[in-house]
Amino acid sequence: QVQLVESGGGLVQAGGSLRLSCAASDTSSLYKMGWFRQSPGKEREFVAAIRRDGRGTFYRNSLKDRFTISREGAVNTVYLQMNSLKPEDTAVYYCAADQSFGTVLSTTPNRYDSWGQGTQVTVSS
Repeated sequence: QVQLVESGGGLVQAGGSLRLSCAASDTSSLYKMGWFRQSPGKEREFVAAIRRDGRGTFYRNSLKDRFTISREGAVNTVYLQMNSLKPEDTAVYYCAADQSFGTVLSTTPNRYDSWGQGTQVTVSS
């Protein structure tokens, strides 16, 4: 199981941008990576995912025009660029690793094997 650490969260005004980072302890293998977010009282929801090669991506439909997921080519470091942030984006954002075989990008939390501790993103109006 890989250890994941998110960073880059913070307070930003509506319309601003943040870039989240996720660093993995294991660089010997590449994993499919995903971002999820969770607000108090709400279910953890899928944000974006990326293939091992960094070329295939999948987004939550409502976020695809504002958020971009990317990764380093040779290591399990993944980023989430968030633009035009809205107060509704306020949540704890989690990085997750999917160690399963294949190229299918999962959108449900239970398909992921490892999780970071989360980083708080707060968007003020």
